[in-house]
Amino acid sequence: MRHYAFLDDDRRSALFHRQPEDVGPDAERLQIATALGATLYAPGTRQDLPGDARRQAANGVTSMVFCLEDAVADDEVAEAETNVVGALRDLAASPAVLLPLVFVRVRDEQQLTRIVARLGALSTALAGFVLPKFGEECGQAQLEAVEAASEHLGRRLWAMPVLETPEIIYRETRIETLIAVRRLLDKHVENVLSVRIGATDLCGLFGLRRDRDLTIYDLSVVGECIGDIVNVFGRDGSHVVTGPVWEYFSSPERLWVSPLRVTPFEQADETTLRQRLVSTDLDRLLREVVLDKANGLLGKTVIHPDHVAAVHSLLVVTHEEYADARTVLDGDAGGVRRSAYGNKMNELRPHRAWAEKVVRRAQVFGVLQEGATFVDVLAAASGTPELAGAAG
Repeated sequence: MRHYAFLDDDRRSALFHRQPEDVGPDAERLQIATALGATLYAPGTRQDLPGDARRQAANGVTSMVFCLEDAVADDEVAEAETNVVGALRDLAASPAVLLPLVFVRVRDEQQLTRIVARLGALSTALAGFVLPKFGEECGQAQLEAVEAASEHLGRRLWAMPVLETPEIIYRETRIETLIAVRRLLDKHVENVLSVRIGATDLCGLFGLRRDRDLTIYDLSVVGECIGDIVNVFGRDGSHVVTGPVWEYFSSPERLWVSPLRVTPFEQADETTLRQRLVSTDLDRLLREVVLDKANGLLGKTVIHPDHVAAVHSLLVVTHEEYADARTVLDGDAGGVRRSAYGNKMNELRPHRAWAEKVVRRAQVFGVLQEGATFVDVLAAASGTPELAGAAG
């Protein structure tokens, strides 16, 4: 897979100082995790999942999840499972030039094992499994099932556990549970691609739902939990933690004025683009992605194709970020160096882990030309055909 492969050569050359690189199946684990970007969920009951996957890949989607858990009613599980197996076999039998990494969100390890058996030789489109309600007690069996399936197929399947149980967010059990889950994932780390946060389930435990005018970080009980998750899983860079789902479509009613600045859009002669972002609530999604990045999260779960370009635009590395990262990584004796942009100091030791993440993101998402911003990326992506709703 390759980000922004849908742009023509001239557009990519004009946009990128360093173009996104190909990320193959044998790439390093953290690089693949970074390349997931905005992971698009689709209910397993959708009738044209193969067509959805091919269309969305052509429009920039690099990872999808066919969901058999919360997105499917209990009385539809058997039909949805058959539909997902058929979709994966279709994708394997007649692959497109580009396909996203496709994962299946299963209900339990028995369903996981059954899906692999039903796929048989036509399993090449399956990248791995999303493991919901993940915890120490059920997690061991789930990860062992992923590893057994990998051995059966002769290639590595990825596991993406979702942290969304009461023990994860209740204060009296949180830290002990997170540390136990971390120890478990470390034992199986070669199969663990990313750690995902089930914010909808966590909110539901308190009867909460974030309003479209707010971010997940405005819900203090969930925001504190996210902070602890990053503390346990993000402290040494061995796990990628993904931002929680953005669950809203557009709405004509707004309580607050948009915080999205006008100036960057005026400078890029893209005021109409800003109006579209505001009218479809994508300005709020952009704000949450900025906060995700600031809090150590990478990528995001989304439920509509229109969300993808917004998320990816903020994952492309700016020229200033890249210049600072290279400055930090070019020295290993400590000390402080002035930014090439003349607006900050780069401390070589404290900023090193940050710089390494920026360079990895630059390999996957590319580096913008000097002076370019996320507005230019969004404008370029807007030149592609309108995305059809894959999850709605």
